Amino acid sequence: MDETLPPALLSFYAIAAVALAGLLPKAKRRFELSRAKHRSLAGHSRIAKRIAALVPGYAYDEARFFAADVAPDEVAQRRRQGFHALARALAEAHPRSIAATDAARAGISDLQFTGAYRVPFQFSPYLRQHLKLGSFVAATDGPWIVDLDGQRWLDLAGSYGVNLFGHEFYKACMAEGSARVAGLGPLLGAYHPLVAENVARLRRISGLDEVSFHMSGTEAVMQAVRLARYHTGRSHLVRFCGAYHGWWEDVQPGPGNPQPPRDTYTLKDMDAKSLQVLRTRKDIACVLVNPLQALHPNSGAPGDSSLVDSSRRAGGTERAAYAAWLRELRQVCTERGIPLIFDEVFVGFRLAPGGAQQYYGVQADLVTYGKTLGGGLPVGVLCGKAALMKRFREDRPADLCFARGTFNSHPHVMGAMAAFLDRLDSPAVQALYEGLDERQDARAARLNAALAEAGVPVRVANLSSIWTVTYTEPSRYNWMLQFYLRRQGLWLSWVGTGRFIFSLDYDEALFDQVLTRFVAAARAMAADGWWWRREGLSNKGIKRQLLREMLAERLG
Repeated sequence: MDETLPPALLSFYAIAAVALAGLLPKAKRRFELSRAKHRSLAGHSRIAKRIAALVPGYAYDEARFFAADVAPDEVAQRRRQGFHALARALAEAHPRSIAATDAARAGISDLQFTGAYRVPFQFSPYLRQHLKLGSFVAATDGPWIVDLDGQRWLDLAGSYGVNLFGHEFYKACMAEGSARVAGLGPLLGAYHPLVAENVARLRRISGLDEVSFHMSGTEAVMQAVRLARYHTGRSHLVRFCGAYHGWWEDVQPGPGNPQPPRDTYTLKDMDAKSLQVLRTRKDIACVLVNPLQALHPNSGAPGDSSLVDSSRRAGGTERAAYAAWLRELRQVCTERGIPLIFDEVFVGFRLAPGGAQQYYGVQADLVTYGKTLGGGLPVGVLCGKAALMKRFREDRPADLCFARGTFNSHPHVMGAMAAFLDRLDSPAVQALYEGLDERQDARAARLNAALAEAGVPVRVANLSSIWTVTYTEPSRYNWMLQFYLRRQGLWLSWVGTGRFIFSLDYDEALFDQVLTRFVAAARAMAADGWWWRREGLSNKGIKRQLLREMLAERLG
């Protein structure tokens, strides 16, 4: 029997072998990419969007609102009484602020959104109907916010990160900056001389060659990514699981973005498998890092709308460990010619006068700033190496990387920024950074000790002056704490207990007030029965219960 294969069949096998050899490296890279994704939904944006589309909208009635955890009637009644007493107290404290908020809501879409997403959606309709909060205020006075009724609240919202040095600091920056550019008015296109001064200072702070000005942090990040793609000729950006970089499509690939994920890889933070992806793929244009993730690696910004149980985690990442991770990223990016971008819109100037680069001892190729740098006015800034900042090619004049903006380098923004940078260099402000971490850590430890002594299932974690609240026992009702804190005169942003942002004008006496009020709020919430729990309750059990509810709604 002749076992020689026909030539045609040999050719087929040869072609198949070549094709398989070509596919194997691609399959290997795809496998490595999959392993480098975080196992949570935050690491799988396509799956997360599909699941989000399946979640049914439904609301608890009054009985379910107070007993979603199958609490006994006595506990549910105690909660009901506590809830309505709290609602009455808040309504009586600031009726004018609440009335103004109610009157304006229909015309302000952002107010509608933030009001609806303060708590998990099942509880939101009943809560909005019966417990009102005011969003309109009249003034600030040091760390205090004064509402339309004259009520005073200690500010823990921090203006989403803008308020680093205290309200009076920024009032002075805005007034001084406007006075310095008053003769120019709103002239745009030409530059006030303060622009050159600001550029020189930002080059020194960032350690980079060039600067471009924008009107928001989101715009600055957009420009950084666009320039990286332009100069590398590659398509994909890498972001790390949970990190926030603004609200535009490529950096927010999951729920909240109506577009499907495109040229974005979302990888695990602080993981060697992510470094392997950077070492092997040829389509990566840049790596985006938000150093705020050191507080909660691989988790999104913690908001009370997602506080369905007590699985929120924060803290535990040592500064040295995160610095080591950034150094590894820096080395791999250098080896592979991948621009490393630090998004310091939030943490810039909050961790150190030179930002996260100084704090962690790692130099990026591009750095974005915003928020506090505007001296109280809107701003976004990109600093970068000259080779990455150039927007055109002399040898190919039609090959541009366009980025403009009508209000970029607005004179009043530049004036307030100059006033901010003047003060940043002053001995009084520099002294605020001395022992900052130790001071904030000691305050967090004092609050945690007081909470433990009070016997309440609440703790705090912090990255310098940025804090978040965690919960130590499974519960469906942790989100109620934000309203008890408001009753005690502590002003939080709409994300609730997910983020406290302290300005550096808080001295020990003021922090003592925060501690006392916080503990009183937690004790009141415990007394009203919200942290009752049946034996055997777990976070997994809560999630299973929610899944059963959603399936019943979908199928019912």
